[in-house]
Amino acid sequence: MLESIGGSLAGFCYQLRWCCGSAGEALQRWGAENGVKAWRGKMLMARTFCEEFKEKCPVCVPCGLKLAEKTQTAIVRHFGLQILEHVVKFRWNSMGRLEKVYLKNNVMGLISNGTQPILEEESHIKDVLSRIVVEMIKREWPQHWPDMLKELDALSKQGETQTELVMFILLRLAEDVVTFQTLPAQRRRDIQQTLTQNMEKIFSFLLNTLQQNVNKYRRMVEVPQEQDALSSPQKMDASQEPKAQANCRVGIAALNTLAGYIDWVAMSHITADNCKLLEMLCLLLNEPELQVGAAECLLIVVSRKGKLEDRKPLMVLFGDVAMHYILSAAQTADGEGLVEKHYVFLKRLCQVLCSLGSQLCALVISESDVETPANFGKYLESFLAFTTHPSQFLRSSTQITWGALFRHEVLSRDPLLLAMIPKYLRASMTNLVKVGFPSKTDSPSCEYSRFDFDSDEDFNCFFNSFRAQQGEVIRMACRLDPRTGFQMAGEWLKYQLSTPVDIGAMNSKTGEGLCSIFSPSFVQWDAMTFFLESIISPMFRTLDKEKIPVTEGIELLQLVLSFETKDPLILSCVLSNVSALFPFVTYRPEYLPEVLSKLFASVTFEVVEESKAPRTRAVKNVRRHACSSIIKMCRDYPQLVLPNFDMLYNHVKQLLSNELLLTQMEKCALMEALVLISNQFKDYQRQKLFLEELLSPVSTMWLSDEMKRVLMNPEDFIRYVGADNKLADPIMEDPCGLNRSRISFCVYTILGVVKRARWPASLEEAKAGGFVIGYMANGTPMYRNPCSMQVLELLDNLLALIRTHNNLYMPEMVAKLGDTFAKALDMMEVEKNGILGLPQPLLELYDSPVFKTVLERMQGFFCTLYDNCFHILGNAGSSMQQDFYTVDGLAAELLNSAFVNLNNIPDYRLRPLLRVFVKPLVLSCPPEHYESLICPILGPLFTYLHMRLSQKWQLINQRSLLCDEETADDNPESQEMLEEQLVRLLTREVMDLITVCCVSKKGAEHNNAVAADGDDEEMMSTDVSPPSSSELTELGKCLMKQENVCTALLITAFTSLSWKDTLSCQRTTTQLCWPLLKQVLTGNLIPDAVTWFFTSVLKGLQMHGQHDGCMIALVHLAFQIYETLRPRYAELKTVMEQVPEIQKEPLEQFDSKLLNPTLQKLTDKRRKDHFKRLIAGCIGKPLGEQFRKEVHIRNLPSLFKKVKPPLEVDLLDNSEDGTLIALFEP
Repeated sequence: MLESIGGSLAGFCYQLRWCCGSAGEALQRWGAENGVKAWRGKMLMARTFCEEFKEKCPVCVPCGLKLAEKTQTAIVRHFGLQILEHVVKFRWNSMGRLEKVYLKNNVMGLISNGTQPILEEESHIKDVLSRIVVEMIKREWPQHWPDMLKELDALSKQGETQTELVMFILLRLAEDVVTFQTLPAQRRRDIQQTLTQNMEKIFSFLLNTLQQNVNKYRRMVEVPQEQDALSSPQKMDASQEPKAQANCRVGIAALNTLAGYIDWVAMSHITADNCKLLEMLCLLLNEPELQVGAAECLLIVVSRKGKLEDRKPLMVLFGDVAMHYILSAAQTADGEGLVEKHYVFLKRLCQVLCSLGSQLCALVISESDVETPANFGKYLESFLAFTTHPSQFLRSSTQITWGALFRHEVLSRDPLLLAMIPKYLRASMTNLVKVGFPSKTDSPSCEYSRFDFDSDEDFNCFFNSFRAQQGEVIRMACRLDPRTGFQMAGEWLKYQLSTPVDIGAMNSKTGEGLCSIFSPSFVQWDAMTFFLESIISPMFRTLDKEKIPVTEGIELLQLVLSFETKDPLILSCVLSNVSALFPFVTYRPEYLPEVLSKLFASVTFEVVEESKAPRTRAVKNVRRHACSSIIKMCRDYPQLVLPNFDMLYNHVKQLLSNELLLTQMEKCALMEALVLISNQFKDYQRQKLFLEELLSPVSTMWLSDEMKRVLMNPEDFIRYVGADNKLADPIMEDPCGLNRSRISFCVYTILGVVKRARWPASLEEAKAGGFVIGYMANGTPMYRNPCSMQVLELLDNLLALIRTHNNLYMPEMVAKLGDTFAKALDMMEVEKNGILGLPQPLLELYDSPVFKTVLERMQGFFCTLYDNCFHILGNAGSSMQQDFYTVDGLAAELLNSAFVNLNNIPDYRLRPLLRVFVKPLVLSCPPEHYESLICPILGPLFTYLHMRLSQKWQLINQRSLLCDEETADDNPESQEMLEEQLVRLLTREVMDLITVCCVSKKGAEHNNAVAADGDDEEMMSTDVSPPSSSELTELGKCLMKQENVCTALLITAFTSLSWKDTLSCQRTTTQLCWPLLKQVLTGNLIPDAVTWFFTSVLKGLQMHGQHDGCMIALVHLAFQIYETLRPRYAELKTVMEQVPEIQKEPLEQFDSKLLNPTLQKLTDKRRKDHFKRLIAGCIGKPLGEQFRKEVHIRNLPSLFKKVKPPLEVDLLDNSEDGTLIALFEP
C-alpha cells in the first residue's frame, strides 16, 4: 500500500512539475506552431489541473513539500509552497492535530535548511514562505503554539537567510493583524494583545538584529584605519562582499519590520533606553544603503498622534546630535547630484522635517511646559534649504509646515521665526516663477520634474495648486511683517517695469516679438503679480489706517499706469497690478481718472489695429481682464467711483456707439459696471430712468417686428443666425455673424441688468429712496427693483427665444441646418473634455484663436445663448421678487417655453436648465406662490425626469450586459462613455434639485454645487446617519400632497439607489429617502409598495455595498424601514427570507425582539449590527472579492475574558438605598 501511495505521489509530482516548469517552454513552442488559441487552451488545461489538485488531492502536503525542496526550480518550488499555503488557508480546520504539527515542523524546517542563501533566494519564494507561517500563526497562536516567538528567535540565530525570513514573518503578522485586520475580531484581539504583552521582547529583538547586522556591515565596508591618507582608496575584499551584502539585506528587512510596528505600539517602546531607537535611526541616515528605510521609520515615529505627554520625548530630535545627523545626511544626498535613490531619500527627509514641525506646533503651546528648542534656528535654516531646493515637489512639501509656524500662537512671536520671514519671502519670489516643465531644459527644476510628473499638463496642474498654497502662506507671513513684504514687492515691481522684455526662444503666434507663456519675461511678470496681490491684501487688513504706506503705494501705481506695452500677456499682468494697488486710490481719489483711462484703453486693446484675423485668447483675455477690473472696482468701491459716474457713462456710450469695436460680452460688462454704480443713487425714480435709457437700444432692437418674427419661428431663427448656410471658407467667411451678435448683445444686457440692479442694503435708505412698497404678513419688507418694468417688457420675447431654441432640437429642424453647421447644436470640445475630466492642452492655450472656425463660433453662440437665457430666468426671482412671481399666467408661460420638447433636448443642455434656472427659481420663490407657480412646474417635471432617467439607466445596464470583447471600446473619449458620464451628472443634478425642493437641512447650505464635471473621486463621508433635523420643507409637503408628484418623487429617490452612481446614491440615501418615506408612513401604504421600498434599498446595497460610505448609509436606511414598518407589514419578513445566505434562526430572534415590546431592547448600535449581519448576503463586494474563496479562521478559547463582577446583578434587584450602599462598599 505504501508503495502505491509513493508511486501515486511521484506521479502527481511529475505532472505538477511538468505543469509548472518544463511545460511552459514546451507550450510556448507548441503555441507558436499551432496558434494562440490552441496555446491558450493547453495553458488553461494545465492551470485547471493545478487548481483541481489543490482543491481535491488527499496528498497535498507531501506533494507540496516535495515540490518545495530547494533542488527544484524556482517556479516549481513556488507552486509547491502555494499548495501548502492553500492547505493552511482552506483545509486547516479539517486537519488532525498530528497533521498540523507535521506541516508546521516541515515548514519551519524549510526556513531552517530548505532555502537558498539570502542573496540567491528569489523574493517570491521568501514571500510565500513567510505567508504560510503567518497563516498558521493566525490560526494557532498563542493558545496552541505558545513557543512561536522562541522558535522564531532560534531560527534567527542560524544565519542571515533565516533572520530575514523571521523579519518577513513578523512584518506580515503585524500587517494582517493590525494594519489590514484580515481575521475575525476575537482572533485579532487575542493576537494583538499577546503581541502587546511581548512587545518589549519583540522590540529588543528587532533592535538587536538591526544593530548587530549594521555593525557587521560597517566593519566590512569601512576602509581600514591604518590606510595611508595619501594612498588611493581600497575596495572591500571581494570575498567579504557577499557577507556584507547579506548583513545589509537583513538590516533593510529589520527596518521594514520596525516600520510595521512603530506606527501602533506604545510610545514607551519607541522612547525606551533614552530613545535608543531614534538615535539608531538618526545614525543610519548617513548610511547610503539603509538611509531610505531609516528615514521612513523616523517619519512614522514623528508623525505619531496621541497624548501630548507621550510625544514630549520626540523633542530629543531637536537636540544637537540628532539635528547634526539629519542635516549632514540631507547635505550629502543633495551634494551627489540627481540620483533617484538619493532624491527619494531627500523627499522622506523633507517629510520628517515637516512632521517634526507639526510636533513642535502641537507641543509648544501656552499651557505646556515644553519650551522652544535651542536648535529652533538651525531647524528653520535646514527647512528653508528644502524650500529653496530646485525640486518643485520638495518646495511644495514645506508649505503647510511654514503656514502652521506662521499662524502658531507661540512660535509666530519667536524672534528666530520673525527673522526668517524675509528669507522665506525671498525664497517665495523664486518659487512663484513657473519653471520646471518636464519637457523643458530652461531650469534646474526641469530635471527633477521629469521624476515627479508624467507631462507638462500634470506639472501645470500641480504648480497651480502649489502657487495657491504659497499665496496663503505669504499672506500669513505678511500679517506678521507687512512692511517687509510690501517693500520687497515694490522693489520687484520696479525691477520688472525697468527691465527689457525677453521673449525667449519661443515666439508667440499672436505676433512677432511677443511673449509666449514660457517666455522668461512673462513668467517673471506673472510671479511678481501674484506676489504683489498676496502682499497687498493682508497689509491693508493688518496695519492701522495711519500706518498704511500710501505715498509708496501711489508711487508704484503711477509707475504701473505710465508703463506702456503691446504684449498682451505682459499687459494682463499690468492690469492685475493696477487692481492690486487700487486700494491706495481710496486715500488719493484724484488718481481715479488715470486708473479708469488705463483700463478703458485696455478694453479696446489690439495687437494689430484694424486686423480681421480672429483674436487670440491672450488678446481677448486682456480685454476681458480690463472689463472685469472695471466691474470689480464699481462693485467694491462704488462710493469712490460715484462722483465720476458721468465721465464713466460718457466713455461707455462712446465705446458702444461703434457696433464692431467691442464684443457683446465686453459691451455688457461695461453696462454692468454702470448699473452697479447706479445702485448708489439710492433713488428709485432716478435709477429707473437711467436703466430705461441704458436699455433703450436693447428694447428697440429686441421688440422690433423683425426680431419678434425671428424669435418666434425656428426656421426664421436658423436662417437669421446663418445656421442654414453652406460656406466655402469656414474659417473667415461668416455673413450672419452680425445678426448673432445682436441677439447676444440683447441677452447679455438683460442678464447684466437683472444680476446687478438692486435696492439699497439698508432698510432706512431703501424706504427713503422709494424702494419699499409694503410689508408681508411676517413683517418682511417688500422691495421693488428699478429694472423690473423694463425687463418684464422684454420677457415675452425671451420666453419665445427659449421655446424656439428648444424646438431647434426637433429632428425636422436639425435637418434644416446647413452642411457647414450640421454639428452646430453638438457639444463643444471644451465641454466634452470637462465632462470626461481630460486636461486642456497647455502649450497653445493663449496663442490659439478663441474660435478657430465659424462652426466653433456657431457652437459657442448656441451654448452661451442657451445658458444665458436660463441665467436670466434663474436670477429674475431674486432680483424682481413679487414683480416677477405675480406675472399673469407665469407658470403656463414657463411650461410653454422652457419645458417644451424636452424629449429631444440632450442631457448636456438639460443640466443647465435644472441648475441655473429651476433650482434658483425654487430657492427664491416665496411660499405664497408655491401652489400657483412652483407645483404646476415641478409636478410634471419630476414625473418626466424620473421616466427619462429610468430609461437612460436601463439602456446603460443593458449595454454593460451585452458588452463583450468584440464590442468593448477602449477609447476613453468614446461616445458611449461620454453619454454615460452625462447621465451620471444629470442624475446628480436631478437628485440635488429634489433634495433642495423637499428637504430642510438645518445648518447646511442648500445651494452647494453639484460635484464638478468629471470629478468622480470626491471623498465620500462615512458619517452618514441622516440628521434628525432633516425634515420636509413647506414646498416638499406641498408637493407630497399631490399623489402623482408624491409617487414620482418616491420612485425616483428609491430607484436611484441602484443606479450606477455611487455619489448620487449616498446623497440620496442620507438626505432624501427617509424624509420622503416618513411623510407617507401615516397613510395606508399598500404592502406591495412597502416591499418595493425595502427591496429597492437592498438592491442599492447589492450595487453599492462595496463602497463603505454607501454601505453604511443604505444599511441604516434598510434598518429604519424594517424596524418602523415590520410590525405593520409581515411581508417585509418574506423579503428578508429571500436574502442570500440568510440564517433563519437569527432572523426569528431579531423579529421576535422587534415585535415583542415587553422584551428588553438592545442598544441601537447592537440592533443595527445584528441587522447588518442578517442582510450581509446582499451587500455587494468589490470585483476582486466576488469570486474569492472564503477563508474561515476558527476562534480559539479566549485568553482575555472580562469577568463581570457579581455586584452588577445584585444592583439591579436592590432598592435605591441598597444600590447606593453597594456602590460605596469596598
